[in-house]
Amino acid sequence: MKLIQLTSLLLMAAMVFQSCGAPNRATRNLHALFDEDWEWALKEFPTFATYLGDDRYNDYFTDLSLEAIARRQAHTRQSQDRLLAINRKALSPADQLNYDLYSLDLENEIRGFAFHTEYMPVNQMGGIQIDLPTLPALTKFRHVKDYEDYLARLNRIPRVIEQTTILMRRGQELGWVAAQVPLRSVPEQLEAQLKVEVENSPFYAPFTRFPDAVNGEDRERLTAAGHRAIVEQVMPAFEAFKTYFTEEYYPTANVEVGAWSLPGGEEYYQYQVQLMTTTAQTPDEIHQLGLSEVKRIMVEMVGVIAESGFKGSFHEFIEFLRTDPQFYYTEPEDLLRGYRDICKRIDPELAKLFGHLPRMTYGVQPIPDYEAPASTTAYYRPPAADGSRPGIFYANTFNLKARPKYEMEALAIHEAVPGHHLQIAIAQELGDLPNFRKYGGYTAYVEGWGLYSESLGEELGLYQDPYSKFGQLTYEMWRAVRLVVDTGLHHKHWSRQQALDFFLDNTALTELNITSEVDRYIVWPGQALAYKIGQLKIRELRERATRELGEQFDIRAFHDMVLGRGAVPLGILEEGITAWIRATKTGG
Repeated sequence: MKLIQLTSLLLMAAMVFQSCGAPNRATRNLHALFDEDWEWALKEFPTFATYLGDDRYNDYFTDLSLEAIARRQAHTRQSQDRLLAINRKALSPADQLNYDLYSLDLENEIRGFAFHTEYMPVNQMGGIQIDLPTLPALTKFRHVKDYEDYLARLNRIPRVIEQTTILMRRGQELGWVAAQVPLRSVPEQLEAQLKVEVENSPFYAPFTRFPDAVNGEDRERLTAAGHRAIVEQVMPAFEAFKTYFTEEYYPTANVEVGAWSLPGGEEYYQYQVQLMTTTAQTPDEIHQLGLSEVKRIMVEMVGVIAESGFKGSFHEFIEFLRTDPQFYYTEPEDLLRGYRDICKRIDPELAKLFGHLPRMTYGVQPIPDYEAPASTTAYYRPPAADGSRPGIFYANTFNLKARPKYEMEALAIHEAVPGHHLQIAIAQELGDLPNFRKYGGYTAYVEGWGLYSESLGEELGLYQDPYSKFGQLTYEMWRAVRLVVDTGLHHKHWSRQQALDFFLDNTALTELNITSEVDRYIVWPGQALAYKIGQLKIRELRERATRELGEQFDIRAFHDMVLGRGAVPLGILEEGITAWIRATKTGG
């Protein structure tokens, strides 16, 4: 009897202890898995750690050997086994969501092992010719050790390039080779690293400015060592890779442009579609959705043309926008200043639409010269996790005749605020989320939010003239066209020219931008689908909440709900908004 009483008391005490916030075994195991895998990832991918502001592994690069790739895949499977061994039912609702998202991430990664994209590590969008020169700008240089670590990295670049070459040769053997046409700019990108004097190389930039903590003697020593590493290690490695790329790889690259032409290409594209959209929609369904959206948006665009007073056809108006000098800057700094002015006008208006705003700041900078010719119009780089680097909205100042003013408001909204910077900075500041959620994401949510944000321009005081409004519509049309073109290229066996023609017929984008866009879709199957799929879901949820809540609807509360849990798959976003609507109705 005493034993039974003692057991009961212990059980009651355990329940009380747990109710006071002490984690149970399942919770402890789950968080241990998150923490251990996060630390493992930072060590395995040192440049990712640098990107986040963690400098513990700044003297290393990711091991790209076939053995290391196999080892990392085995680790991922082990993590899945560890997760499955945890009792999900014993977790809190918040941790059940964390469990489900981590399970989804692991499952997606493991499914992806069947498709050997690791054998295609270089294209016009990224690779050693872009990622390595960018790294110094992402690295913190405060003490002598930071420079010593950087020197170690410089001397390891030949190994990185050698491993990259081995992967690409393996791809040539197995048929995993990138499409040829988009690769045409890679030799120029490589040459950009080779033709400059060492002192003007991005690799040398850290040695042109030292913090006060590094004295004169160390500065001389480090500068000489950096100069030597670039001349003796970095440049010869890039030269050798350029020879391999131009003489061996490019001539044998894939003449087809669709993912269908890769080994298991149909299955690979289906996988990419599900991964990027977080839905079960098929390529055929998405293609038809795209055609429907193109038709709908075209009606709005024609209406704006009429409002502008222009006398002529749609295509004549497009030609007017593409050629009239009034719509283009002539100096790069003027373009950047224009973007900064737009952002300054948006910032004070955000409180009208959002109850919670991030603390982290952002800036506007030009895309580096070596990257700009083959780059898209703009992109966003998130802030460092430790706050040492702000978010950056990178704008392309190459060929200003391809950067019209009427697109700038929509683009600034998408890349900065309330688009990517606001959403990502808020996610990083959500203290109760595990790191994989703070610094990860789902493309349909992230890019869907960016495109949805563009529709908020009028509520933020923008799009006050028909040209800027037309710019916003042509940007939405651009994303609708993506649904048609991406599925056309990778599922319906479209040619590159078919994709270019469809773009030219339906958008006001310049031909340079259209070419860059189509080439981007070719090397990044499925990614372009995420924008419109995500935007349509967020817009659908806003319309539903407005309709069901009536006078109770609060746009600030709605946006805070959408952003308040970080990036999630669209189905989970819908579940969250549904619960919020129900709670708002009942006063819960």
